[in-house]
Amino acid sequence: MQLIDSSAIMWSAPEADRAGRPLIVLLHGYGSNEGDLFGLAPYLPLNAVIASLRAPRAAGPGYAWYDLDPELNASRIDGGDSAARGILHWLDTQSPGEVGVIGFSQGGAMALHLLRHAPERFAWAVSLAGFVLEGDAPADARLAAQRPPVFWGRGTADEVIPARFVEYAQGWLPHHVTLTERIYEGLGHGVSESELTDVLAFLRQHSGGSDGTGVVDAGDPRD
Repeated sequence: MQLIDSSAIMWSAPEADRAGRPLIVLLHGYGSNEGDLFGLAPYLPLNAVIASLRAPRAAGPGYAWYDLDPELNASRIDGGDSAARGILHWLDTQSPGEVGVIGFSQGGAMALHLLRHAPERFAWAVSLAGFVLEGDAPADARLAAQRPPVFWGRGTADEVIPARFVEYAQGWLPHHVTLTERIYEGLGHGVSESELTDVLAFLRQHSGGSDGTGVVDAGDPRD
């Protein structure tokens, strides 16, 4: 199990204001850090607490959830399992209301992988330029039975995520989640304004008690 560094988490609210509120967990991509997705805060529900986590493994200029595997996915699925267990262990230390997760790229794969470990613990997931880790995960059968809402967005000009990863996700996701899939013409490996608009619409539909956008006390407070 790869543990989360609680001192590196970026929060949108001080500790005294977090308990019982909806929690949105942000998971960055390979080689990035916890500050990368925190800029999404103004697009997210006002009543939610946002926690942007740092991945546990050093990678290039930043961090990664698991090591890249240039062959197939033996280390990818094992690393994803280890990282998912670490995130769930960290969640055990919190006292949130509803929990949702948003990830980008490798973090998008992890957002989906968390559902494959504990679907009952997440109200929804958003995978931006993400994919599904090939192989079996512990709660795949429970996930297929519960089918939580998932937003999966990607660009037609993304040259980072291999086509076979996308094809695998296209075949796998409809059988395991309630899928909202959006494809953005000309978008590379990134997130566009129109995609963020669609994500907000998804959250308004699936987040209990969502009451608009923006965050309270947004900035760089750390636990």
